[in-house]
Amino acid sequence: MTDQIEVLEQFRTQVVHATERQQPLQIRGGGTKDWYGQSIEGELLNTRGYQGVLAYDPAELVITARCGTRLEDIEELLARHNQMLPFEPPHFGPDATLGGCIAAGLAGPRRSAAGAARDFMLGAVVMNGRGEVLHFGGQVMKNVAGYDVSRLMAGSLGTLGLMLELSVKVLPRPFAETTLQFDTNATDAVRKLNEWAGRPLPITASAWRDGTLALRLAGAEAAVKAARAALGGEAVDVIEAAHFWQGLREQTDAFFTHIEPNAALWRLSLPSITEPLPLPGTQLMEWGGAQRWWITETDAPLVRMAARQAGGHATLFRPGPGNGNLRQAGVFTPLPAPLMKIHRGLKTAFDPAHIFNRGRLYPDF
Repeated sequence: MTDQIEVLEQFRTQVVHATERQQPLQIRGGGTKDWYGQSIEGELLNTRGYQGVLAYDPAELVITARCGTRLEDIEELLARHNQMLPFEPPHFGPDATLGGCIAAGLAGPRRSAAGAARDFMLGAVVMNGRGEVLHFGGQVMKNVAGYDVSRLMAGSLGTLGLMLELSVKVLPRPFAETTLQFDTNATDAVRKLNEWAGRPLPITASAWRDGTLALRLAGAEAAVKAARAALGGEAVDVIEAAHFWQGLREQTDAFFTHIEPNAALWRLSLPSITEPLPLPGTQLMEWGGAQRWWITETDAPLVRMAARQAGGHATLFRPGPGNGNLRQAGVFTPLPAPLMKIHRGLKTAFDPAHIFNRGRLYPDF
């Protein structure tokens, strides 16, 4: 405990000195998501030394841990009690931490059924740019004081403050699970997914690529069995299915590992009913059609225009090895002026000198 207090004081000293000098700090846990977002500079503030589970009662379905706690350790602890982080956060490496998981705000295949990382945030302890420790939310669902503020931390990429402790809601693992696959084109896949979404089916993940639609069913054994009978399709081997969904979650699937040097991986967030876009390159659909991965050499403005015309937006997820300059076009879709004004106001309130991960989300932000 004494060691953790000393680490906290080291954080405070580093933050206060950085604010006084107006020098940026680069917050890093396991470093597994350093590539995500805009490039940043600054003195390293390493959170790995601030770790440990502070509270976990399986009956309450809530876990509270320090920011530097390894994500694998948390998931192993939950698994021993047949529980899980419902949004299936990707790790992108064995050193991923809880703080990095929430800061990135990324979710895996279960996102469309369970919700996003922010939906499971109950509370957060955050150090602001003045070195002050602020408490938001709590450790139970009934305690909603400051709840929205703690949810702001999810997806903020560390730009609002240094997350110290996080309370996250967890859920029981499903009793039964099976994966079905169907031979279908992209257009029919979108229509089927939207039709099934309107029915009481235990669908927890979906993905289409190369003429094959995969559907994961999970929940009570009777519900899974009934859904399987109603939907038809071909059952996938359990080990093969687990490997497939894990490959999507961690982007180790072959689709994500073959990006040509001058291409880039884009993530398009679109209305689920959007018909397949006739775009050059290769595509993969997830989340009932709401998330489209697109590998293309198309210029950033054209990618964003295609997404905007379809009613969504595009994020530059990973540029190819010879396409690093593409980040100059911006990783994230520019916000309208009114929204950007709100974002800048929040940034200034939490971080007056703009020292935390400066420029990670947007230039000078």
